Amino acid sequence: MTSLFDIVAGGVEVVDLGRPYRIGMPQSPNHPPYWHALPRRHGDMVRADGGSAANDMIVLGTHVGTHVDALAHVSHDGLLHGGLDATEECVGGRFMTLGAHTIPPMVTTGILLDVAAALGAPDGLPAGYEITPEDLDATARAQGVDPGTARVLLVRSGWGRHFDDADPATYVGRDSGVPGVGEAGARWLAAHAPLAVGADTIAFERLAPGAGHGLLPAHRVLLVEHGVYLMEALDLEELAARGVHRFVFAFAPLNLVGATGAPVRPLAVLEP
Repeated sequence: MTSLFDIVAGGVEVVDLGRPYRIGMPQSPNHPPYWHALPRRHGDMVRADGGSAANDMIVLGTHVGTHVDALAHVSHDGLLHGGLDATEECVGGRFMTLGAHTIPPMVTTGILLDVAAALGAPDGLPAGYEITPEDLDATARAQGVDPGTARVLLVRSGWGRHFDDADPATYVGRDSGVPGVGEAGARWLAAHAPLAVGADTIAFERLAPGAGHGLLPAHRVLLVEHGVYLMEALDLEELAARGVHRFVFAFAPLNLVGATGAPVRPLAVLEP
């Protein structure tokens, strides 16, 4: 039997599913923006031997850029996943039961559901389009994949193509809306018992035109009702362009104790 070590030693391909963190990147207005600065530059302090060093700092909300939502992120009627009282759980300023530090690192099976391609819109679904269970079924059939065989399910709407648009507001889609699953689509995903799901949009789920983040039923279904982690702002374009639907998914969010989310740089590992 071939060992995992031997497989990797023989060579694998890695597709980066994370977006670069940069000042001015698109983000939800509900979270502190990303900022990067150099408090110390080369030459500010020079050692006796002529050596110098530059140091930097970053500031950002934990739900900015490519990130994962911890189960502490969303409550419904005052309760978190498992019926935990949301107010009691954040006493002390951090969520010790369901915070980001409880999200396990993963090297597991992943499936890309390229809904945009399956519905004949490879460049992206229309703004505000709701991905239905029927769309997800059709996508799985077209790709010949069984979503129940993977622990991570990624949904491509094609909206990720707007991440680098000159106007960040296009990707955010407050006025236009953003395509994604609604409540029914979220229940379809949850029925396949994944550990985590992700999408190429800013809020994972469909945003109605003009509504912004006003209602997020898929977050409630997945995070609160089913305990499924959510990844947002993924870059799924290379996988889609290569027609890759099954892969090894590697994922290790920052171990932020008590946080409601964490930056992450997921990877799809492929056979060469």
